[in-house]
Amino acid sequence: MSTAFNDDISSNVLRHMKEGGFDFARVHPIEFYAIFPDEDRARLAAGQFRGEWLNAQVSARDGAWHLQVSKVMYATSGGIDDFEQDLEAVVEPLGGILDGWGVTQELEAVRV
Repeated sequence: MSTAFNDDISSNVLRHMKEGGFDFARVHPIEFYAIFPDEDRARLAAGQFRGEWLNAQVSARDGAWHLQVSKVMYATSGGIDDFEQDLEAVVEPLGGILDGWGVTQELEAVRV
């Protein structure tokens, strides 16, 4: 996957998050996604991402196996890009492909 292309996408997403009022001053669970042709390879990859600040889950969907790795971190371009590279280094040799990242933006309650 092209690093320059990923940087453009991540930069765009982060810019939209900033415009939407995202709180960059605190850590968030950021979700990273990959797709595998079979369960065994997805679970092998998942085993590489366990720890205090990491959680990995594997699920079947649409005839493929999906890996979701959640990492609690600051939402920065450098941090996201670095983790995507680490994930890609594990995923690609196992026949998987990266499928993006996301984070839930909490909306403040509207006062009436």
